[in-house]
Amino acid sequence: MPDHDVVIVGAGPVGLLLGCLLAQRGMDVAVCEKRTGADERSRAIGIHPPGLDALDAAGIGDRVRAEALALEGGDVLSRGRTLASVDFTRDRPVLVLPQHRTGALLRERLEQVDAAALRSGCDALAVRDEDEFVRLTVDIGGHRRELTSSFLVAADGVRSGTREMLGVGWQRRRGTADYLMMDVPAPAADSRARLYCEPGGLVESFPLPGGTRRWVVRNASGGSAAAASARWNAADLRAAIEERTGVGLTVPDGVRPTAFRAAQHLAARTVVGRVFLLGDAAHEISPIGGQGMNLGWLDALRLADRIEQSLGRGTTGLRGFERRSRRAARRTQSRARFYMAMGAPAQPLVVHTRELLIRVLGSGAGNGRMADTITMKGL
Repeated sequence: MPDHDVVIVGAGPVGLLLGCLLAQRGMDVAVCEKRTGADERSRAIGIHPPGLDALDAAGIGDRVRAEALALEGGDVLSRGRTLASVDFTRDRPVLVLPQHRTGALLRERLEQVDAAALRSGCDALAVRDEDEFVRLTVDIGGHRRELTSSFLVAADGVRSGTREMLGVGWQRRRGTADYLMMDVPAPAADSRARLYCEPGGLVESFPLPGGTRRWVVRNASGGSAAAASARWNAADLRAAIEERTGVGLTVPDGVRPTAFRAAQHLAARTVVGRVFLLGDAAHEISPIGGQGMNLGWLDALRLADRIEQSLGRGTTGLRGFERRSRRAARRTQSRARFYMAMGAPAQPLVVHTRELLIRVLGSGAGNGRMADTITMKGL
């Protein structure tokens, strides 16, 4: 008999949510996390309707609603004009809550359901599918041991060590660009997101809980993320925002921009025998569009159903999960690529053409389709 029904490698928001879903259903779950402390980085902030459905299923939806900021809607602007607007309804809300807080709520919930499930400081070293079960070699406090389980789920991020151990290819997908990000106090902030598709490059502005706004700026100067972080300071980024949008910011001392590269990848396989790849380990989605974490949650919800159905009777139906998850990932990546293209630096003729396109997409029936795309309807 295996030690556990399911072992999950990685205690990010996707791994934790899956752990909650499985433990609530009475399964024996172990969640292995290399870190010994919580990840306090803000990172992803958007919670879309499919993600909120998954959080409801995990038992923390109401707590998330209580802490999150509900977006009233969003506006797309260019050269001082509003090109399109969309409003979010109560039945399909978009919420904003920093990832570290969502992760903390999921950790609390997992501990509530199964206090022994989370294994911090547990580093996965090797994985082997033994046909009837999976064997995982781990390091815990300098000591090696083996865990066996009926199924193993790799939710260990974009640089997944488990994916590498399995020899699964990591396929590059279209859509890459560099950005800078900065969170700035905004006491008089409203609850609308704004996307400035300017000739000099995209500027995004999102309200956060607690009177703060996140600003994301397309960096067209090139170089690595580390070089951009060293080169850009808050004053430089504030000046770039004002030059492109006309918005003047007051930036407190000590605030520094964070540079990052948005890229997209898709694992060649997401089901390998009794091992599943989930979340960023299965697909890297550009954060421009904010749907990657939510897609991981949606996959976790579907995978929990398949694992429950399959325990005790083999792996029937698991290939269907793989087909559906890969199809959803491709669609989400295509949407993210479109969003990135709309915010690329461009010459006047291209800017004029895309402004016309945005106006068309934001008018009449196109407005409803745009809202459906933003809220991930149909995935």
